[in-house]
Amino acid sequence: MKTGGLTIKELTQVVGGGITPRMVRHYHQLGLLPQPGRSPSNYRLYTEQDVIRLQRIVALKHQGFQLNHIRNILELEPETQTLTAQLQQQYRAVMQQIAQLRQTASALEGLLGRDRHCQIMQAEVLAQLKLLEVETQVSLGGLEQLWSGLDAEVHTHFESFAESLQCLLPDLSNRSEIEQHLIAQLVLACGDVSLTSFVRVSAGAIAASRHALKSSCHIFVDIPTIAAALDQTRLAHLGCQVRTFIANPHITTAPEAEQEFWQHQQWREKLFQVPQGSILVIGYAPSVLLATCTAIQAQKIQPALIIGMPIGFSHSPAAKRQLMQQDIPHITVEGTLGGGLLAATALNALVESLISKPDCHCYLRDRKK
Repeated sequence: MKTGGLTIKELTQVVGGGITPRMVRHYHQLGLLPQPGRSPSNYRLYTEQDVIRLQRIVALKHQGFQLNHIRNILELEPETQTLTAQLQQQYRAVMQQIAQLRQTASALEGLLGRDRHCQIMQAEVLAQLKLLEVETQVSLGGLEQLWSGLDAEVHTHFESFAESLQCLLPDLSNRSEIEQHLIAQLVLACGDVSLTSFVRVSAGAIAASRHALKSSCHIFVDIPTIAAALDQTRLAHLGCQVRTFIANPHITTAPEAEQEFWQHQQWREKLFQVPQGSILVIGYAPSVLLATCTAIQAQKIQPALIIGMPIGFSHSPAAKRQLMQQDIPHITVEGTLGGGLLAATALNALVESLISKPDCHCYLRDRKK
């Protein structure tokens, strides 16, 4: 670094990342960057510490943090604290906010998701909705008396899941009828309506699944637990055979599946034996999905469809991102969300739609923008 400090233009050139002098001045106004010293000609002069701080701001911004969150990260702990520790503290704060929002959402779902058989006066519901505020937990406690009255209605009839979903699901009119059914089944499998925002169905995935299933394709799953959750009766009706990559009946969890796949070459070799036009259902081991993407890139295998929903917090999101970059039909749940039940549910929903509506062509229409 040159003696005497860097000008604002030189600072942006050193840091890079698309930073401009205007952005630096904006960060000064927000308190993200301390005001620098001045030259005799009144030019801002930046030190090596300023460079490091701005680099940290750029890195956090590229990771998706908003500027107010970045300021909290930088101010919560001394400069000497590691970035990992700062991110952990920020993560805990975000998770607390999510928990509060989830509690509010659950309260809303408990009101809006009631079917017509629950005899609730609309005026009473609307009045109680005003008590719900994201910023405070006091209002949520005020709903206890309402719950005691409303919950008494649940003993009078069975729950109508379809009616509840109709009230709670976001607008899915830009998706085909088959996709809507798929998403609804995934939500029912995990009980979380917010999952809708993370489901990714690639162009041509529905068509590819129907063609493959009609052709009595092979179904490959990563562990036996998924095979047990598949609708074997309907698959047998279609002539589809289910095979397992990790054929060890004692493997039932994601950590076990991940370790088993890495330690035994025989399971990895089975991946290269996948016949063309097969459907792969991966719901546990991220490494199986990563290896699948690598095999596809190397043109070793050519499946018809991949349902990739492995569990994990680092490898799993990365594997899903690689999958979404592949020129292969796929269905996934973005981020860390996933699991064997969701993966099996996705295939079961596709099979059910094919058998119940074999002549449906709604999936061929272009999605609305």
